[in-house]
Amino acid sequence: MAKVILRNIDKKFPHADKPVVQNVSFEVEDREFMVLVGPSGCGKSTTLRIIAGLEPPTAGKVIIGDRDVTAVSPNDRDIAMVFQNYSLYPHLNVFENLAFSLKLRKVSKNEIRRKVDKAAGILGIEHLLDRKPRELSGGQRQRVALGRAIVREPKVFLFDEPLSNLDAKLRVQMRTEILKLHSHIQTTVVYVTHDQMEAMTMGDRIVVLKDGCVQQIDTPLQIYHHPLNQFIAGFIGSPAMNFFELEKSAEGYAFCGGELKKIPELKDNNPRRIGVRPEKIKFVNCGSSEIAFKALLEVSEKMGHETLHYFKLEQSQIILREMGEKTDIKPGQEYLIGFDYADCLFFDTEGRTI
Repeated sequence: MAKVILRNIDKKFPHADKPVVQNVSFEVEDREFMVLVGPSGCGKSTTLRIIAGLEPPTAGKVIIGDRDVTAVSPNDRDIAMVFQNYSLYPHLNVFENLAFSLKLRKVSKNEIRRKVDKAAGILGIEHLLDRKPRELSGGQRQRVALGRAIVREPKVFLFDEPLSNLDAKLRVQMRTEILKLHSHIQTTVVYVTHDQMEAMTMGDRIVVLKDGCVQQIDTPLQIYHHPLNQFIAGFIGSPAMNFFELEKSAEGYAFCGGELKKIPELKDNNPRRIGVRPEKIKFVNCGSSEIAFKALLEVSEKMGHETLHYFKLEQSQIILREMGEKTDIKPGQEYLIGFDYADCLFFDTEGRTI
């Protein structure tokens, strides 16, 4: 197994206005499951391809184990990569797809059989070995792609949005399968996704990227509860965090939503925003709130285990999440809702968490 270290990685493509990856540095511990997450175009897949050796960095170093592999070819890095589109050979059956890389390395037939059978057993695809890819479902093809990586017994697994082509139910199932696989084979994993729910549920730690730059590296819960800036606070969490503007009044900072509400003394005199998670906003008639205001209910999404209420306040939308289902709440009416100071995050004019 191996540790993965990226030191000051830059990547700029010819004719591009700016680098797609800028001064990216992080360390993935041996056997850790690290997730790279961010919106489209943030540089996460490019970073993964640099680790794999499929893209050379413009600057910086890539270290796997105790070896600098920045200039080493992909074949010699002892890594295995699972792509979004599976990349299976359509003319080969499952056994032959799993065995292909081993044959190229001139592994003996007995050893190929042993490794393929072992991988197929881990993934539960022993009964599919004689089938061609066109005879498989999306989930089965993804298992074969995983199996092809497993048979190589690499030091590091790299996943590039492997579940994005699957339907919602199958994505949840395959998330569980990949985590079980990681627990079984105990290999270092770097996993790229744009889905923050995948990142939250799968990663030991998360690297949040924006515009090619690292925004925060931490555990999922630490990032959820203690984001370093407004971008992270709004990106991590579903539904997204609610944001409210503050303004400076004669008596101090005040909440601009319906009536002005005095905010306890803050650290400086810059205008700022408040961030509140949907689950921290509540109907005031269900309990007291330090900040309360009337808002128009536009839509309620009832999902059985929880209900999402979408309110309009001036020009902003507010999302309130509550467990279960309220039967006496109707769209088109105003309701008194609110939150407490202790449940807020405060952001300065640069969007940094205070």
